[in-house]
Amino acid sequence: MDWLSRFLKMIPVTGRLELRCLYGAPWRVVYEPSPAGEMPYHVILSGSALIESPDGAEPQKLEAGDIVLLTQGSAHVLHDGSGKAPARVRARESQSVLISENSGRGERLDMLCGRFVLSPQHERLIRTYLPATLVVRGAGEITPAQRATHDQVTSLVNMMRIESTAEGLGGQAMLNALSSALFTVALRMAGEAEEAPMGLLALAGNPRLSPALAAMLKDPAHAWTLPELARLCNMSRATIARHFQDRVGRSASELLTDIRINIAGNDLRNTQISTEAIAEKVGYQSVGAFRLAFKKLMGQSPAEWRRSAAPADQKEHSAG
Repeated sequence: MDWLSRFLKMIPVTGRLELRCLYGAPWRVVYEPSPAGEMPYHVILSGSALIESPDGAEPQKLEAGDIVLLTQGSAHVLHDGSGKAPARVRARESQSVLISENSGRGERLDMLCGRFVLSPQHERLIRTYLPATLVVRGAGEITPAQRATHDQVTSLVNMMRIESTAEGLGGQAMLNALSSALFTVALRMAGEAEEAPMGLLALAGNPRLSPALAAMLKDPAHAWTLPELARLCNMSRATIARHFQDRVGRSASELLTDIRINIAGNDLRNTQISTEAIAEKVGYQSVGAFRLAFKKLMGQSPAEWRRSAAPADQKEHSAG
């Protein structure tokens, strides 16, 4: 299994398409912060847009074929860049999504908007290892290595565009399934970019460093040491340590701990395996050390974590 499949098995993400925007300039759309566990996304089908976030970063221009993910659910604004008062918007429902239109007569925008949904327990890992605003460029020059993924993204987005206005049975289910797939291919495409974004994608996209990521995801219970990972990557210990800090912003041991604790959190919530067995499964010989590491990252002890996920009737029985 490849690194991305293992990562998404550890952090399952679903998607839903909610809105198709058909605007003529001037236009402006304001998004408030998203609820926990939700990451808005936008796909530019045609036209262009500027995206601004409240953190003071420079606005980024989005063009046809681009996909943007707000991995931290941040508030943001999309607009045409003219600075003019936006034209009045009206909405109508199709069978699958809401269509938002305006009366603007300037440059036309066609945009799909939705959100990716994941368990709040996995938010910290996403926020730590993916950039807050991830822009996946679909326009511009495509290298031979990127061609296959680019074609897959283009085909997927085209299916979403067609399905968003079709009146066929199961349209909404189809759009949600396509949205879930979009998250995967967007990460794949971002990782294949010549300058992969800081974080996990920068690690995976570097042929010299990716063996370390693949090894830790494949066998998280192994007591990986920096010299072992350095040998896998044909680097010195000092070089690989520097690359992790420069590209990921975290050490290899911190990444390994994050992987282990997230796998353990899934098992605690979804199985009846004992805490001791889970600790051993993810590489902890000491249950005490596992409990300390788990509480440090998750804010709860393993027992508290498991109880919080139990059905209401089980909680009442436990309390009694």
